[in-house]
Amino acid sequence: MKNILLAISTIILLFQSANAQTNDLQWLDIELSNYKYPYTVSTLEINVQEQNLKMAYMDIKPENYNGKNIVLFHGKNFNGAYWKTTIQALSKEGFRVIVPDQIGFGKSSKPDYFHYTFQQLAQNTKKILDTLNIKETAILGHSMGGMLATRFALMYPKTTTKLILENPIGLEDWKLKVPYKPVEWWFKNELKKNYEGIKKYQLESYYDNNWKPEYNQWVNLLAGWTLNSDYNKIAWNAALTYDMIFTQPVVYEFKNITAPTLLIIGTRDRTALGKPLVSDEVRKTMGLYEILGEKTQKEIPNATLIELENVGHLPHIEKFESFIKPLIVFLKE
Repeated sequence: MKNILLAISTIILLFQSANAQTNDLQWLDIELSNYKYPYTVSTLEINVQEQNLKMAYMDIKPENYNGKNIVLFHGKNFNGAYWKTTIQALSKEGFRVIVPDQIGFGKSSKPDYFHYTFQQLAQNTKKILDTLNIKETAILGHSMGGMLATRFALMYPKTTTKLILENPIGLEDWKLKVPYKPVEWWFKNELKKNYEGIKKYQLESYYDNNWKPEYNQWVNLLAGWTLNSDYNKIAWNAALTYDMIFTQPVVYEFKNITAPTLLIIGTRDRTALGKPLVSDEVRKTMGLYEILGEKTQKEIPNATLIELENVGHLPHIEKFESFIKPLIVFLKE
């Protein structure tokens, strides 16, 4: 089955390469070696699941370090680079900022085989903190990173001083509404991606059809990979992480979080996994963040909710000042 899928991927790549000529896309290396991050990138070699892998991360320690740390977890369709303005603002306030690329993402390794779990990703991140001798830190997660941040806080409550969830996915259990699809199904979908499709998804899902030129860079980071002859490896890892998200809900464990928690929720967001697989009637009940934010606040002990009206899935990109101000206040409390 996988050999057939890989043959299909080769054909798709030829079409994508032709389409890319009109979009001025840059071919991107599988580990983004030809893409510059906003800060110096370090790598940690880790041995997990019987293989040696590289985990990339940025570690920004300002001259006016206030003794407090924060880890930023990226979303599924992103990597550490999209935290640039957040890093700048937090560093200015004296916070040390650690920004990992999870295995399978960004500048980190893309394994041929890997059993993805949020526990494994949390454990990998903890190894970075141990290497840096960081005993305590705030944890901030966006989108998929919100699910990972939740798992990290549950696994390492003594390490997690504060938890911040920015439009996290996983505030509902999609398994209750969406039929299960195997990894091969997600893989086929990934192989179909190109610049136009990625931009269309982000335009409609993230920005409510209001596009700004600065958003192009986040499309190009994903679309540039589709030009790579090894794109099938990236697509396979992406499919595995979809399966992880779908099958490993954290929503039932919010009540066990002990860290003070801040929810920053753009209420226009309608992100939910598996919408194309359900009826219009069911789809209308999914990803209602103006309801999910309030519901989650009630489930997490000691949680504060900041709702941002007319803001979608990416508050720190779409409306930065509204995002960063309450974040800094919360971190200084």
